[in-house]
Amino acid sequence: MRTDRADGVADTAGEFRPHRVAVLALDGLLPFELGIPHRVFGRPKDAHGRPLYEVLTCSVRPPGPVETDADFAIHVPNGPEVLARADTVIVPASYELGPVFEEGRLTGELAAALALVRPGTRLASICTGVYVLAAAGRLDGRPATTHWAEADHFQRLFPQVELDADVLFIDDGDVLTSAGVAAGIDLCLHMVRRDFGTAVANDVARRMVVPPHRDGGQAQYIERPVPDPQLATTSGARAWALERLHEPIQLRDLAEREAMSVRTFTRRFREEAGVSPGQWLTRQRIDRARQLLETTDLSMDQVARSSGFGTAQSMRQHMQQSLGVTPTSYRRTFRSLAVDV
Repeated sequence: MRTDRADGVADTAGEFRPHRVAVLALDGLLPFELGIPHRVFGRPKDAHGRPLYEVLTCSVRPPGPVETDADFAIHVPNGPEVLARADTVIVPASYELGPVFEEGRLTGELAAALALVRPGTRLASICTGVYVLAAAGRLDGRPATTHWAEADHFQRLFPQVELDADVLFIDDGDVLTSAGVAAGIDLCLHMVRRDFGTAVANDVARRMVVPPHRDGGQAQYIERPVPDPQLATTSGARAWALERLHEPIQLRDLAEREAMSVRTFTRRFREEAGVSPGQWLTRQRIDRARQLLETTDLSMDQVARSSGFGTAQSMRQHMQQSLGVTPTSYRRTFRSLAVDV
């Protein structure tokens, strides 16, 4: 994960302006996915009550109606010129991508619109919106994801893209991609977290009544034979562990909570959470450390002990590997903003 911040930037008069997010509405779009960026980025504000983001919907054509996959069209108030002023461009899914979906090439008007995007602009896609980024050549040699049901087709069409269909989203710095529908919420919350920290993203998630971070990946949603309802789950062990992150927790401790063998528990855990117990536990401890770094003045050793890493050196190694940033740098970046939330 990256921790670059998308702070409001100064305009030509040197005054604050919010980070501008342009959402590209294409014919055949899914209204739910179009609304995700507005709902997530429309909430965060700074200590003075100023919006941290400005969200603008645009089309590849002049302002006017855009067809959806529902029984109604929507009026899009902006043309492609908005893309030239955007700091982030998001492409939601569409069911009418035409040559993009069938041949992997952009239409003339879509190519012209994307040509307006400034170099260095952050790009993101939700679900099959990734086809647009791939057809534009923005994903060549880079990791990406999309809805698992389209993975094989996408990989045949764009073999130069390093597709991973098991994850909910991928952050590759200036290009981010997500799986289907609800994974778009995960992606947008992740961008808020990356830009302004955990406290701001958590506030948005609470108001949306969604988890600030979902465990696992798409593998848990792919259709499989229905398991025996009598079989126990691993949810109790996860809840137990979350109350004891500051303590040493062994795999056998988790298995014993569910009265399973270590082997059975590990298999069941991966099926339900999409990751191994060890990966899940490390992720929870990193999240706890991030929260403490943002919201408290505890020393690095105290944060490390409270989040279960034991030592500041161990915490530093895990955060550096997972987030690409040291605990000290993370606190310096996000501490002041979290205090104001």
